[in-house]
Amino acid sequence: MSNILKEILDAKRIEVATARQMRSEAELLREARSRNDIRGFARAIEDKIAQGKPAVIAEIKKASPSKGVIRPDFHPSEIATSYACHGAACLSVLTDVQFFQGGYDHLRQARAACSLPVLRKDFLIDPYQVIHARALGADCVLLIAAALSPSQLLELEAVATELGMDVLVEIHDANELDAALALQTSLLGINNRNLRTFDTRLETTLDMLKTLPEGKRVITESGILQTTDVDRMRAHGVQAFLVGEAFMREPDPGVALQALFFDRDQGGRNAT
Repeated sequence: MSNILKEILDAKRIEVATARQMRSEAELLREARSRNDIRGFARAIEDKIAQGKPAVIAEIKKASPSKGVIRPDFHPSEIATSYACHGAACLSVLTDVQFFQGGYDHLRQARAACSLPVLRKDFLIDPYQVIHARALGADCVLLIAAALSPSQLLELEAVATELGMDVLVEIHDANELDAALALQTSLLGINNRNLRTFDTRLETTLDMLKTLPEGKRVITESGILQTTDVDRMRAHGVQAFLVGEAFMREPDPGVALQALFFDRDQGGRNAT
């Protein structure tokens, strides 16, 4: 498969340039700073874990480049409400339009439907996008180490922090770890899906655990499909999960979340 990540990043540069022509960064920054409704994303994760429960960042995603449309009947507010009612700690909302059929309104609708903190899930390469995330209402932004230089990671984290947002930095391999560890955030996502090929291996998280320092909250991302996957991660000390596709394919995503993470009588029920 071609390098999907490069294709996405090329499109993002055009997207940001176009957005700047339509609305100035100064105007966007005024809107972002005018909001006083931050919900603690990292705190919500830690609160759930303190209760002895897995902290689930439940994703709202219509499509992906590798799988096409995942959920044709797509209503972000209904999905968010269902997730909130069935034990999610936070939400993750795809806002990329071109490759994931996401949208800015998806984030607004999901956040308005419940009280959970929301991550803007997108490919952020410019401070403009981080500012836009807060203007939309995001409580946390995703920074992907594979998409950013070490200096860009630091710059974008600084912008997010100044606006009161949390940061989830995502890595896939040891080469990206050093840059991620230079950040202040405690949230370290390990993506089991290779963003260049979209191949998925749960061993990616388990192998990376051996090289991590204390003080980081590991969030395993992608490929969590069965209760045995959850149990395997928790047995290795991983208590936070970002899951989307497995839920999006089910009639009621929140019920699927509860079955995967909280109904321990399901006996390894497959969530897909």
